Amino acid sequence: MNDMTSRAAVRMGARSSLLALTVAAGLGAPAFAQSAPAQPAPAPPQAAPADGATPTVQMAAPTGVQINRIVVQGAQRIDQTTVLSYLPIRPGDTVDAGVLDVAVRTLSRTGLFADVQLGVQNGDLVVQIVENPIINQVVFEGNKAVSLDKLTKEVTLSPRGIYTRAKVQEDVGAIVELYRLQGRISATVTPKLVQLEQNRVDVIFEIDEGPKTGISAINILGNHAYSDRDVRGVMVTQRTQWWKFFSSNDNFDPNRLEYDQEQLRKFYTNRGYYDFRIVSSVAELQPDNQAFQLTLTLDEGHKYTFGEVKVVTENDRLNAAFLERLIPIRSGALYESDKIESAVDALTFAAGSAGYAFVDINPTYRANPETDKVDVTFNVSEGQRVYIDRINVVGNTRTIDPVIRRELMLTEGDAFNRALMERSRNNLRALGFFKDVTIQEERGSAPDRSVINVAVQEQPTGELSVGAGFSSVDSFTVNLGISERNFRGRGQNVVSRLEWGSLRQQIDFRFTEPKFLGRDLRAGFDLFHSRYDLSKYSSYDYRSTGGGVRLSYPLNGNMLLSTRYFLKSDEIIVPYNYCGTAGLGSSALCDQIGSYLNSSAGYTLQVNYTNDPVRPTRGWAGSLRQDFAGIGGDVNYVKTEADASWYYGITPKWIVSVMGQAGYVTGWNGDPIRINDRFFKGGNSFRGFETAGMGPRDLTTRDALGGNFYAIGTVEVTLPNYLPEQYGIKTSLFADVGTLGGLDDRYKLTSTGTTNANIVDEMALRASAGVSIHWKSPMGPIRFDISKVLAKEDYDKTESFRFSTSTQF
Repeated sequence: MNDMTSRAAVRMGARSSLLALTVAAGLGAPAFAQSAPAQPAPAPPQAAPADGATPTVQMAAPTGVQINRIVVQGAQRIDQTTVLSYLPIRPGDTVDAGVLDVAVRTLSRTGLFADVQLGVQNGDLVVQIVENPIINQVVFEGNKAVSLDKLTKEVTLSPRGIYTRAKVQEDVGAIVELYRLQGRISATVTPKLVQLEQNRVDVIFEIDEGPKTGISAINILGNHAYSDRDVRGVMVTQRTQWWKFFSSNDNFDPNRLEYDQEQLRKFYTNRGYYDFRIVSSVAELQPDNQAFQLTLTLDEGHKYTFGEVKVVTENDRLNAAFLERLIPIRSGALYESDKIESAVDALTFAAGSAGYAFVDINPTYRANPETDKVDVTFNVSEGQRVYIDRINVVGNTRTIDPVIRRELMLTEGDAFNRALMERSRNNLRALGFFKDVTIQEERGSAPDRSVINVAVQEQPTGELSVGAGFSSVDSFTVNLGISERNFRGRGQNVVSRLEWGSLRQQIDFRFTEPKFLGRDLRAGFDLFHSRYDLSKYSSYDYRSTGGGVRLSYPLNGNMLLSTRYFLKSDEIIVPYNYCGTAGLGSSALCDQIGSYLNSSAGYTLQVNYTNDPVRPTRGWAGSLRQDFAGIGGDVNYVKTEADASWYYGITPKWIVSVMGQAGYVTGWNGDPIRINDRFFKGGNSFRGFETAGMGPRDLTTRDALGGNFYAIGTVEVTLPNYLPEQYGIKTSLFADVGTLGGLDDRYKLTSTGTTNANIVDEMALRASAGVSIHWKSPMGPIRFDISKVLAKEDYDKTESFRFSTSTQF
């Protein structure tokens, strides 16, 4: 298929009151049209030549004429001195036809004049010009599929700018290309020029968008190792189907087709097909001009394995044997092109860590078709060891320099280290203060010196949030929050929040200093007051007022240790007449009534080896949390919780995650575990069951009592999202299995020491499966869970549908 071309023709009549320009862009031949001017245009001296055409010297001079003076005629907007400044002729010069021809071309190239004529009369050089008009407005007509803003950004012509025919032709091509990328191959653009008074013009682009050109078929030829469906699954381009009304990949786009070919090369070369190639790629436009038929002919070649893999280096300080051990390739393994790129990155990283900033890694290949092996040699060429001359920080208008520099792992005078430079960039990105962070090195004042340029682009860090919502759990909720992640530009985090709902009411204030005492210590304090109305689930209200201090520090790049101390007053309230001789309240709950002072210290150890902290597709993460209550106060317990998650991307769109969590709390010094310190599971923590819907229960009052131990495992598969990303929808299939129980014996016995038949604590396994839909709605993240309970106890409370605000999206 031939690429789309743009053609333009210009017609300007001499001494005519009508000036018209028509350009037809598309696959057809040039077209011509006229539009009447608002006022008659001044007649040019002669028909203006088209841009790029060879100008004609008028009033040709005799050979070797000396110029006495220069006369400029026709100048209106442009000062005569400006014309003379561009003219390569001065009074006293001797000119001939060749010199005049050069002068005409010089003036024409300025883009200021529609026509230039030179001639000599009685020793005077007469410069007769017609100025290019000024653009009054640029108008687009007929555009429906492309917005006015997009079109305005594509064109170079603008109001009060100078009109030239070359710019019109350039803008026509840009508009046609924009429509081509929208899948409208047959779009045509016809610009028209309307001349106004005072040498001004209106430029009108008449657009015929044409139909959207779809894909009627994608034919794959020459494939044997993989089916047509497998090959088409790698491609972004899709066949047009009536139900794909949200898809934008089912129209013909040559750029997208080139991208598909590159994806196919990666697909095959990552599966051993070293000599794979695409023989041909043909796009045939159907007779009705509505769709293309794509045909790709492949040559898969042989399946190869890695043969000899070695490193050759010019510098003895970079030991080749050591570098070979860093390469993630082993002889005999299946050939994968991505491993070559990973090896180059590893070698570049190692050389940068050794202080060699400007290193070049060049892999060379030698394939043996007889043995189906590919030998790879990595040639390492590096310069001398480099030291940092200075570090420049630019772009920060609010954040003070020390906040940025303290995140850098390098300082002036250090040996250059690429690994530390990349870690510095990640540290700055993790702050959340900057929209973009780039760190680049350039040669310094000497060959062994380097300059590090840190460029940041700040983004808003303060937030005032006012919201209201409704969920199946909290019913109506209202929240008001003020937060500032970069308080006074010093990197401090301040949060004040008020939340009011039917289940929970809470007010809290938090302050965090990320570099306490100038060290890599994150310190802060919290103040809070909260109330939980749990009468719907367990016939009591829980109120807590207190505060605490926190201190955390990294153990290495993947581990973080956090410590804390909290002092709070907890109060448990039950309804009037719930307990007592006339009440039917549970003894496991009535024993808890009153206020208790809880003084506890604890720590959390976090480990993260995932490839992405927000949406991981590979790796694992885990945490261990322990709290010790009884450092004074009225409560004595040890609470331990642990969780781990493992992620594996089958494809970029299919992600499998396996998660496990467990917790255990036990009292000491003869103290029982109070109901507000026990574990409650269900709802968002175990789908298919209501909040506090599983675990120990009082059959008489139907109150959930919580448990001292829980263990939950989850397998989840994230499904491909066929909707555009801006819709913010993520869908996954899940299966949850676990148990909750282990209530203290004193709550399962009667006053006489016999087993209380009303208290059930089976520690039985529960299981559920279903689908979760996460929607990043305009009102905030929302989660929908549709569940089917597979295993439960008779006294459990289940639910098949739940929607609520999501804590992670």
